[in-house]
Amino acid sequence: MKAIIIGAGRGSRLRHLTEEIPKTLVPVLGRPMLDGILEALAAGGFSRKDIIFICGYKAEVIQARYPDLTYVENTRWEHNNILASLLCAREHLAEGFVSTYADIVYRPEIVRDLVRAPWDITLACDTDWRRRYHGRSQHPETDAEKMRADDRRVVELSRRIVSEQAAGEFIGVMKLSAEGAGRFVRAYDEAKAAHPEGVFREGRTFEKAYLIDLLQHMLERGEAMHRVDTFGGYMEIDTVEDASLAASWWSGGRTDG
Repeated sequence: MKAIIIGAGRGSRLRHLTEEIPKTLVPVLGRPMLDGILEALAAGGFSRKDIIFICGYKAEVIQARYPDLTYVENTRWEHNNILASLLCAREHLAEGFVSTYADIVYRPEIVRDLVRAPWDITLACDTDWRRRYHGRSQHPETDAEKMRADDRRVVELSRRIVSEQAAGEFIGVMKLSAEGAGRFVRAYDEAKAAHPEGVFREGRTFEKAYLIDLLQHMLERGEAMHRVDTFGGYMEIDTVEDASLAASWWSGGRTDG
């Protein structure tokens, strides 16, 4: 099983913070976000040789600083989105994988819990998610990748879910077994073939699709997905405002699960 870090994009809403470095190297809580992600992956049993980094913007910077990772380049990072970016690493997915966004900070136990989960497709969910949206003007709740669930089973993933109906926010970290990975890649290929142009989901083309777009597409076709929860201990750094609020977010709520 491999660990896949999806980090090709620039993170333009971080403005000057990403002029010289990719988004994942922006310091949060005193260190680059990538260092925290690598620590979390290590808690799930992944050594550096198991980690694939999908690069794009300022690829040479991250390759120089972390030469022991394996790199796959998304050469179309300016034109596609996170789903297409993940599939740049498709040759590394077959035996199962844990994937993670590159612009997030989260407690290491989340990956440990995902790896131990018995299901083929398991998503990490922050149940204390709304606290981070209080006073957050540049990234409102309507942008959150919300999740509805029936106990452990996920029933819907969408930014359009009404906040009061959401079990939590998908944090961008998931585990797929070898069987789950096979179904995921087949669903990707089928959806791509069926949507060569025009809208795929929620006004987006397939090339511009988010990861949750394909996951929701699979859910609607009867695919089983489950969740493991964290109560806080997670934050996404998407804007300059987010970076300025990070320390208060992290200290302002429970992060011990």
